[in-house]
Amino acid sequence: MLRPGDAEGENGRVTPATHRLPSAGFSITIRVSVIADASAIGRLTTAVGDAGGIVTAVDVVDSDSANVVVDLTCDTADSSHAEQVVACLEKLDGVDVRKVSDRTFLLHLGGKIEVAPKVALRNRDELSRAYTPGVARVCLAIAENPDDARRLTIKRNTVAVVTDGSAVLGLGNIGPYAAMPVMEGKAALFKRFGGVDAWPVVLDTQNTDEIIAIVKAIAPAYGGINLEDIAAPRCFEIEERLREQLDIPVFHDDQHGTAICVLAALTNALRVVGKPIGQVRVVVSGAGAAGTAIMKLLLRQGVGDVIATDRPGALHRGMPGLAGLSPAWQWLAHNTNKDNYAGDLRGAVRGADVFIGVSAPNLLTGDDIATMAKDSIVFALANPDPEVDPRAAREHAAIVATGRSDQPNQINNVLAFPGVFRGMLDAQAREFTDAMALAAAQAIADTVGEDKLNPTVIVPSVFDARVSPAVAAAVRAAAKGPQLDSTPDGQTPQV
Repeated sequence: MLRPGDAEGENGRVTPATHRLPSAGFSITIRVSVIADASAIGRLTTAVGDAGGIVTAVDVVDSDSANVVVDLTCDTADSSHAEQVVACLEKLDGVDVRKVSDRTFLLHLGGKIEVAPKVALRNRDELSRAYTPGVARVCLAIAENPDDARRLTIKRNTVAVVTDGSAVLGLGNIGPYAAMPVMEGKAALFKRFGGVDAWPVVLDTQNTDEIIAIVKAIAPAYGGINLEDIAAPRCFEIEERLREQLDIPVFHDDQHGTAICVLAALTNALRVVGKPIGQVRVVVSGAGAAGTAIMKLLLRQGVGDVIATDRPGALHRGMPGLAGLSPAWQWLAHNTNKDNYAGDLRGAVRGADVFIGVSAPNLLTGDDIATMAKDSIVFALANPDPEVDPRAAREHAAIVATGRSDQPNQINNVLAFPGVFRGMLDAQAREFTDAMALAAAQAIADTVGEDKLNPTVIVPSVFDARVSPAVAAAVRAAAKGPQLDSTPDGQTPQV
């Protein structure tokens, strides 16, 4: 079955219309019964490949003298592409498609996180110490010295992942219920990579004052606040005011986590091409939360020049309606773009050393990348479809990175936020600072090692066990605050 825009070529091979690459995010398992002969499995895998899918597993479930039942697992590009793959199998003689399972939905059934006790409650003795009457002594100790809550409660190791559902991934304003799967995933990543207990706090309000009041009210239970997927420019005010009112770190991952990872990747990319950061010109597409934080951190690190672009083109001094722009855009207009360039994105990238995209898909072509400076660097981070096709960009740029897990040089926030919070919690930090951000970025960059750097390896793997501890240590050093004992979480601390 062809979809509009599909083409059928030689031997009936279907060329999908989609420009997306197959990924595990659209992985399906198809249970099929096929006549048992020597070519049965080969015909199934060939059909999936002809439809543009990628077979990742073949499992024989059952068989008899005439048929074999197979679970065929494959990556597809999107939901429509998955339907096309199934349709191609259904067209084969002797094949009966019995069931199609979306592996992503199966993974989310019932949610992805749970609460588990850290202490055993096996008898009356343990119950009396964990709960009444013994717990009263701990309550009174905290009442006398509230800072003891950082040692004697979950505040020591717990973060609130707060969202209003107004800017979820690339999906936009889909609300708090639809934001839950992302926040659950974030909490799981905190635990997996940083040993941090995190919990989703999804708010059914997008009123700035209400969000601030709610977060302030629940803050006593947490050692840090991670703001997530809150739309700009509201997110800037929420973060700023919460920082002023709370005595625990407030970290907006869409801003600072992204900025840390981009700076880490750029540090290593510049090492590969041999350009000092103070002499490069960077063009950023997207002046929202992530783009603004990236540019501010690059300026803090001493980048030569930055040009911010968004829907109106390059932000510059004297642009029409400047006084009516958001405070964030006004700041960018006055503090970036040294030569006051006033054109569009394509013009901005001409001669630029670095392009960083945190905006929308397919804004540039390979021909645009060809106009950049020699040994150019392209970070096209829009997901799932980048600002420029990575394959086209590689024809002209020395280094290309994306946000995709199926491409080299994936720039992923999980490299930063677990270690950042691990370090802040260990240091009992009361705020997140630029010094911590710069230290975290350097730690991530240095984890790769000079002997491992090359154009396809500028950031460590998210599964590199060295990353989070290195980031945490760097943040602790930058915090320069009082340290907790170094006993690993779950063991007995010295009280």
